[in-house]
Amino acid sequence: MSQSQQINRPASSTDVAPTPQNTPLDTTVLSNRPANLGRPQVEDIGENEEEDGAEEDVSGVNPASLLAKNPALLALAQAKFDELIGRSSGYIESLPASVRRRIDGLKGVQVEHSKIESEFQLAILDLEKKFLEKYTPLYDRRLAIITGKVEPTDEEVEAGKKSDEDSEDEDEEEEGAKIENLDEDGKKAEGDENVQGVPEFWLTALKNHVPISETITDRDEEVLKVLLDVRLSYLSDEKSNGQPGFKIHFTFGPNDFFSDTELTKTYYYQEKVGYGGDFVYDKAIGYDIKWKEDKDLTKKVEIKKQRNKSTGRTRVVRKVVPTDSFFNFFKPPQPPTPETLESEDVDEDELEELDARLETDYQLGEEFKEKIIPRAIDYFTGKALRYEEDYEDEDLEEFDEDDEDDDE
Repeated sequence: MSQSQQINRPASSTDVAPTPQNTPLDTTVLSNRPANLGRPQVEDIGENEEEDGAEEDVSGVNPASLLAKNPALLALAQAKFDELIGRSSGYIESLPASVRRRIDGLKGVQVEHSKIESEFQLAILDLEKKFLEKYTPLYDRRLAIITGKVEPTDEEVEAGKKSDEDSEDEDEEEEGAKIENLDEDGKKAEGDENVQGVPEFWLTALKNHVPISETITDRDEEVLKVLLDVRLSYLSDEKSNGQPGFKIHFTFGPNDFFSDTELTKTYYYQEKVGYGGDFVYDKAIGYDIKWKEDKDLTKKVEIKKQRNKSTGRTRVVRKVVPTDSFFNFFKPPQPPTPETLESEDVDEDELEELDARLETDYQLGEEFKEKIIPRAIDYFTGKALRYEEDYEDEDLEEFDEDDEDDDE
C-alpha cells in the first residue's frame, strides 16, 4: 500500500525526540488524574441556600468541568499542550556522553534499516510489474467479452456460477447490485438477443464504488456509458527519470463530448519511502481533455441579466464557472511549492483544504489500482459492496469504542 503526501509547514524546532517528561500521550486536558490523589467533588448546595442567594463554594470544583464550560479557556489550554509535543525536555541532553554516543549509534542502525525498507518496497514494485504481465491476458479477455467480440466459454461460465455458489449471502449481494436481472443464458430478462457484450459495464462498476459514484453526475453518465476499458501500467525508468509510479488508462468509444479515445492519469511516488516503510505519493499528472465545443462537462455556463441603473437597459452576461464532474479526476490538485509553504502570507485554511483534496485524489488512484481494475466484475455485480460494508462496519465499531473512551 502507499500513503499520501501530507502537507506540513517547515518546523521551527530542531530534530529532537520527545520524552515522557514533557510529551503527554493523551493531550485531553486533565482527563486522567492519579488515583491516589482522589477526584475533587463539588459540594452539595441545599435548596434553601440556593434560594437565599448563597454563593457557591467553587473550591472543590473539578477543573475539567470548568474548562468544559469555557470553550475559550479549553482551547487555550489545549494549544499549550500541543506546543509541548515534539519538544525536548532536556532529558536526552542530560545523559552521559557515552550514552548519547550510543543513541547516535542506534540512529545510524535505523538509517541502515530504512535503506533496506526502500529496497523491500522497490522489490515489491518489481513483483507487481511482473505479475501485471500475467494479468494482462485476463484483462484482454475481459475486454473482449464486455465489448461483445467473443462469448465466454462453457468452462468460464461454470466457474463463474460455482464462485457464486461458494459465496455466502448471495441474495444480499444481488440486492446491492445496480444491474438489470439476467437469465441463465446471460441475455436480458426481456429476451433481447441483439444486445452485444455487457452494456454500461464500467459505468455500473464505477457507480457501485461509493467514493467514485459521488463524483459522477447525470451529464457524466452519457460519456461513461461508452467507457470500454480501464487499465493499469507502471512507469518505466526511461520515461519517468527513474521515479516510480503508475498510470491509469481509460479507453472510450466514440462520443459527442470529446475526441480523445484514451484519457490517462499518472501518479508518481517519492523516491524515498515514508516513515512507515511505504511509498509516499509525490504528485499526480492529469490529462488535457480535448472537449468538443460547449461540451466540457467540468464547466457550466451561468447566464445572468444585469440592469443599467442609469438607462434601465438590461444585458445578458454569460459566465463560465467550474462544476462538479467525474472528469475533474483528470485535473488533479498539485502540492504546494516549498516557497509557498515558507511564505508568511500562506493561508492555513487553504493549506488544509488542499491537503484534503490531495488525500482524496491519491486515495481514488489507489482504489482504481488496488480494487476497481482487478475486481471490476465484482463491482459490476455488487459483490464487492458486501465486503466493503463489512470493512466499514469494523471501522465504525472501532470508532464507537474510541468515542466511548473519550467520553470516559
